Amino acid sequence: MTLSETRFGTHPDAIDLAALPRDFVWGTATSAYQIEGAVAEDGRGPSIWDTFSRTPGAVDGGHTGDLACDHYHRWREDIGLMRELGTNGYRLSIAWPRVVPDGDGPVNAKGLDFYDRLVDGLLAAGIEPSVTLYHWDLPQALQDRGGWPARATAEHFAGYAGVVAQRLGDRVTQWATLNEPLCSAWIGHLEGKMAPGWTDLTAAVQASYHLLLGHGLAARAVRAAAPGAQIGIVNNLSTVVPATDGASDHAAARRMDGHVNRWWLDPVHGRGFPADMREVYGVELPERPGDLETIAAPLDWIGLNYYFPQTVTADPHGPAPYARMTERPGVPRTGMDWEVDADGLETLIMRLADDYGARRILITENGSSYPDTVAPDGSVHDPERTAYLTAHLAACARAARRGAPLAGYYAWSLLDNFEWAYGYDKRFGLVHVDYETQARTIKTSGRHYAEVIAAHRNTRP
Repeated sequence: MTLSETRFGTHPDAIDLAALPRDFVWGTATSAYQIEGAVAEDGRGPSIWDTFSRTPGAVDGGHTGDLACDHYHRWREDIGLMRELGTNGYRLSIAWPRVVPDGDGPVNAKGLDFYDRLVDGLLAAGIEPSVTLYHWDLPQALQDRGGWPARATAEHFAGYAGVVAQRLGDRVTQWATLNEPLCSAWIGHLEGKMAPGWTDLTAAVQASYHLLLGHGLAARAVRAAAPGAQIGIVNNLSTVVPATDGASDHAAARRMDGHVNRWWLDPVHGRGFPADMREVYGVELPERPGDLETIAAPLDWIGLNYYFPQTVTADPHGPAPYARMTERPGVPRTGMDWEVDADGLETLIMRLADDYGARRILITENGSSYPDTVAPDGSVHDPERTAYLTAHLAACARAARRGAPLAGYYAWSLLDNFEWAYGYDKRFGLVHVDYETQARTIKTSGRHYAEVIAAHRNTRP
């Protein structure tokens, strides 16, 4: 029986492939700290995640990214996996502490050389690199000087961005400044569950502001170094609905939407920071004249990371935004205990298109973690992840059919990897990694993704 004939609803006909443009980007995504390893090789400096992962109790199992997937040495093998999947796009991140170990100052030539070789290898394989400049691995040296709550960090970020664009901009066209600044600010500075592990509302709001300021300054620096650059930013967004029809839950849903969506979308689209959320946080923003214009640097594209919806109820005694997620009974959940709702992806794509006027939308991350079992023959059969992938690709196609300017999809993730505070226990990869041997095995979901890609290429809209 072929993959497309299985009972998991994964036949390519379940996806309206004809709705997707012929030049649709089929990609995978990773991030530097999660896969590279080699944290002390060739001049790389420590990052806040090197520090955080060594904090007792911070990461499940006491795991670190010291080795991760050893991509720093195995990148050629990993490009081979991308070719086997048939992808034509790869979203990677640059490790700031590998390029500028102290955050500012001397540039580490060996660090830049690594990304130079990686980009050339991708292009030689017919795979377009999409570069993210910041995926949470702030140089520890800058954290020691104040981190993202300090304005200087945004300025140093722009300097680093210019260095990378100067080196790679002749071959890399697509650039993202930040990945999921929500996680850096709220989870890292308010909830304390990610690096640097703070629980300080004032610092979190200041960090959120300087992250977006850094986005605008970096966009300017990249365009100066590489005039043909296409600049975007990547946000993780969620649909938000109240748990009940009560007024308090409706108000809570509005606050949560402001916290996870509008706070990050409005400023980069020239609308400023939402007034209602300023009132909720009660923290004065470190504004200077001209900042809002810098933050609203023109976007050539916008990246959407989507994993789950949020059903929320009021939580007046909890942290800002005084709302919390609650479970809906009977709703399927992933191994992360996240609700599965592919319709939410379609809703968010249309929101970006209709409410924010996005000109080009990329799904920069979408994926699921489930416990994987390696069969005696070495294969990894993951029907739940395969079904999740199909359902969300179908949602993409529905949005495209409705006129959304959807240009590509990057599955999270190419490889099982270091999953931040969850360590190595959560697996999102289309490719299984044996962390003891570093052996890679394409899972059933990866084979199915390859089949969908091939089917699209044989489809004439």
